Amino acid sequence: MNRSTVLLLAAAALAGGAHSAAAALYPDRPIRLVLPFPPGGVFDIVGRPWADKVKASLGSVFVDNQPGAGGSLAAQLVAHAPADGYTIFLGASSIHLTEMILREHPLLDPIKELTPISMVAITCFAIVVNPNVPVHSLGELVAYVKANPGKMAYGSAGTGTLNHLSGELLKSLTGITDLPHVPYRGAGPAIADAIGGQIPMIIPAMTNQVLEFHRTGKLRLLAITNPARIPVAPEIPTAVESGIPGLFSQQVLGLFAPAGTPKPVIAQIDEANHRAMADAAYRQSLVDAAVIPVPDWTTAQFDEFMRNELVRWTPLVKAIGVRLD
Repeated sequence: MNRSTVLLLAAAALAGGAHSAAAALYPDRPIRLVLPFPPGGVFDIVGRPWADKVKASLGSVFVDNQPGAGGSLAAQLVAHAPADGYTIFLGASSIHLTEMILREHPLLDPIKELTPISMVAITCFAIVVNPNVPVHSLGELVAYVKANPGKMAYGSAGTGTLNHLSGELLKSLTGITDLPHVPYRGAGPAIADAIGGQIPMIIPAMTNQVLEFHRTGKLRLLAITNPARIPVAPEIPTAVESGIPGLFSQQVLGLFAPAGTPKPVIAQIDEANHRAMADAAYRQSLVDAAVIPVPDWTTAQFDEFMRNELVRWTPLVKAIGVRLD
């Protein structure tokens, strides 16, 4: 072995040792949890309690809302951050879907540039109207929209989000042709406008906040897109129960890190999440927030879910011609 080879091997060993040492010390400073939408939506409702819950395992975790491009700006920001475990992402299958089927020029390749760590929860969507809209069921809404062309529009968390695609699926399955889509920069602003009467209908992610607005009469929740009713709102029917077979949509929320993040760091974050999910009170807080905790979901299950979602949504995206670039 010549001298140059020995030096190269020594340098590689030193680099590997430094990498391992850095991982062993993790975390030694605050961790940034990036959320892809503004405050007031499901990512905030799930992400902020999670950040607080894992402090015992990971130390300080601060939340950074980075809305835009249907969640893709936040995903891109995390994908291009240093792969050291100090910038992580509460992402979702819907954001992966956006990049994989809605952009000719994706902002990132979520499969290659983001490493899944742990899955946290499943959420569905709500079909909601302002109380001044004279309907009390999903069937009545469909009939009202058809009978009143030009009077109704629906808002979502943004073009290309699963909220938006759920609205387009509703139109496709019921033959509605006049229900324009109004994109917002997140569910929070859309909810505020629906309460204020600026928009008559919205499709936000289902949360305890949406449920509370329904129960206090500020909004009227007609149906959810979950395959089954949810425990916190057993009185709210599903869209399928309401007479629209095929109208179901869910998204899986999970933690992601930049590709190349050291495996010991990934394992440490995963362990912190499992400790949080093992707490019955924490799981119940998620149920009370109208989301479904998934403490046992693996990254392989997430990958399978994504494959099925691509097969399911690609034909609709092609049919309606929606593109984000």
